[in-house]
Amino acid sequence: MDFALNDEQRMLQESVSRFLTTNCTLDQVRGVAESGGARDETLWNELTNLGVHGVLIGEEYGGVNLGYLEAALIAEALGATTTPVPFVGSAVIAAVALQAAGSEEQKDAWLPKIAAGEAVIGAGLTEQIGRRESEGIVVADGKLSGKAMFVLDAGAADAFLLAADDGSLHIVEGDAVSVTRLKTIDRTRSVGEIVLEGVPADVLPGSIDNDEPLLTAIDIGRLILAADTLGAAQTMLDKAIEYAKERRQFNRVIGSFQAVKHMCAEMAAELEPTRSLIWYTAHAYTAIPEEARAMACHAKAHLAEVGQFVARKSTEVHGGMGITDLLGLHYWFKRIGFNRQLLGTPELVREEAAAAQGWT
Repeated sequence: MDFALNDEQRMLQESVSRFLTTNCTLDQVRGVAESGGARDETLWNELTNLGVHGVLIGEEYGGVNLGYLEAALIAEALGATTTPVPFVGSAVIAAVALQAAGSEEQKDAWLPKIAAGEAVIGAGLTEQIGRRESEGIVVADGKLSGKAMFVLDAGAADAFLLAADDGSLHIVEGDAVSVTRLKTIDRTRSVGEIVLEGVPADVLPGSIDNDEPLLTAIDIGRLILAADTLGAAQTMLDKAIEYAKERRQFNRVIGSFQAVKHMCAEMAAELEPTRSLIWYTAHAYTAIPEEARAMACHAKAHLAEVGQFVARKSTEVHGGMGITDLLGLHYWFKRIGFNRQLLGTPELVREEAAAAQGWT
C-alpha cells in the first residue's frame, strides 16, 4: 500500500503551486478584495490553460478527468496564495453534481463550458445544511420559490445549481434571477443571496427521489474547503517562521526565544497530521465509500479547528505587524475563518459524522 503521492500527483501540485507563487501576488489579491470583484481575470485564464477548472470533469467533456485527491491538491495551492478565483462552487460542487445526476443534455451544455473556463456555476446548497433567515427552496411545476443564502461563486456565475427542500438539484439560468452580493470577512471569494419567486428551473433527473448526488456534492465541497484551509494555514505557519527569523528584540531574533519556538512547534505539530487526513478522505471516496461521508465531515471539522488555531498563533508571532494591511496576513486569516463556516460549522458536521457512523 502506498501512503504517499505518486509522481503525477506531485508534479501537478508542484506545477500549480509554482505558478501561483509566481503569479498570484499580494497586490492582485488586494486589488480583487478592495474592488469587490468576482475574480482576477488573468489568473482565471492561466488556470484554465493549466486545466484547473476541468480537474473533476471527464475527458469526453473537455476536462482532464482526475480524482478528488488531485482536486484537493489544487485547492491546497489555491488556499496557500488566497487565489481570488471561483473554484469550490463551480469546478467542484457543480461539476460533481452534474456528472452524478445530470442528463446527457445538461452535461453537454455545461461541463465543457466549465472545463474551458467559459462558464461559472454558482452553488447554493446551504439551505440543506443549516438555515437561519431562509425558509428553504420549494419546487412546484418545475419552478423554484424561496431563498438561497451564501451561494458560492455567485458574483461570477452564469448559472446556479440550487437544492430544493426535497433534495432535488436544479440548474437556474443566471439572467433569470437577481443576485445580492453578501459581504463576508473573506473578500477573495464572492458569495450571494438569491430570492426566487416562481423561477423556471432545469432539474437534474438523477437527483429526483435520490439525495445521494446532493450529499456527495456537499461532502466533496467540504473536502475541498478543508484542503483550502490546509494551504492557507501552511502559508501562515511559514510566514510566522520566516518572520521569527528576521524580527529582532533585545538584540536577538525572536525565533531564539523559547516561547516563540514553542508557538511555531505547536502550529507545525497540529497542522502536519491534517495533510494525511485530507489524502485519506479523498482516497475513501474511490476505495472505501462506506467511510467517505464520515471522513469528509471529520476532515472539514478538524481542519476548521486546526486552521483557526494556526491563524491565531501565527498572528501572535507577528505581533502588531500581524494585523496590518501592509503585511496582508489577514487575507489568509479571513479565508480560514470563512472556510470554517461554509457548508457547515465544526459542531454541525461532527453531528453529521456521528449520524453517518450510527452513533445517533
